[in-house]
Amino acid sequence: MKRLRITHLTEYRYSEPVTFGPHRALMRPREGHDVHIEGSLLDITPRANVRWFRDMYGNSIAVLEFLEPGATLRVFSELDVAHYDENPLDFIIDPEAVAYPFRYPMDEQPELIPYRLSAYPRDGTSLRDWLLQFYKPGQLIGTFDLLARLNAAIFEGFVYARREERGVQSPAHTLAFGAGSCRDFAALMMEAARQWGFAARFVSGYLQTPPGADQHGATHAWTEIYIPGAGWRGFDPTNNVLAGAQHVSVAVNRDPEKAAPVSGSWNGSRGAFVGMHVDVQVVLL
Repeated sequence: MKRLRITHLTEYRYSEPVTFGPHRALMRPREGHDVHIEGSLLDITPRANVRWFRDMYGNSIAVLEFLEPGATLRVFSELDVAHYDENPLDFIIDPEAVAYPFRYPMDEQPELIPYRLSAYPRDGTSLRDWLLQFYKPGQLIGTFDLLARLNAAIFEGFVYARREERGVQSPAHTLAFGAGSCRDFAALMMEAARQWGFAARFVSGYLQTPPGADQHGATHAWTEIYIPGAGWRGFDPTNNVLAGAQHVSVAVNRDPEKAAPVSGSWNGSRGAFVGMHVDVQVVLL
């Protein structure tokens, strides 16, 4: 077991006081057998009422209702997390799913349907053409080998580019430009796996990296794919690794656009928005 301290600051600046509509903050890790939250602090500026709820995916969401205007909106989270070392290869795949193609068990198919539906239906043709280099209909291949090959291909075949813009670029855009951020690579792998019939979902969270290493952005993103017997397994195409003890999941969603750490609206004069600043630190205690 190791203990991590995660600090996450998101700050929006304006040239004059503006009013803020309700905001949603996704900063609290998903607790389970591998992650326990030992302490937490959430500091909001301007003053706001905070209400918590769990969405349909089990994510912990803070709803912020601001009580006064301000020229700065600041959301600061500090968390102490106990992360139990997890061997990402410690799983057993059901015999029926060891080789691809396979069918999901009948009793699991209804719950998996949303995760098998494309979030970018217009990108289907370009994705299928690109995927022919890894698998052609009629072949029989190891399920894990196929997914690991896809994970490695994104890492080796695309250029990482840190993007400050909000949102996720479409898989077709990533294929065309050969570059993207971690969230773009996660969306590409998710949609590619869905083209093969896998249930896949987008994951946003934090990544512990060695001191001085590039964290690949303010927060990190990867893909989870459901494999019978093994459950949801995380694949990180940005680093060509399986998600393990260095990954801390905050939110999962079938649609990448709905996993933003902070989202909401503001009202003020045109051009009042000056800029934003995000700072994330993940340190070993």
